Amino acid sequence: MPLSINEEADRFLAVTVPPTASAARAHAPLPLNCPSCGSSHVAQMLGDNGGISYVCTACGHSWS
Repeated sequence: MPLSINEEADRFLAVTVPPTASAARAHAPLPLNCPSCGSSHVAQMLGDNGGISYVCTACGHSWS
C-alpha cells in the first residue's frame, strides 16, 4: 500500500506514460498547478452543472 496519494499518482503515471512517448509529450498541454499550494497533483472532475472543476490531491483545494 502506498504511503501517500502522491506516491500512488506517481506509480499510476509511470505505468500510463511510456518512456518513448517524449514526442507525444512535446505536444501535450502543460500540467496544471494548484493555485493554493502550487502542487502539480491536480485531478479534473465534473462540476455541479456539467462544467469542469479541479481538485488538488495534495492539499484538497478545489476550483473551477
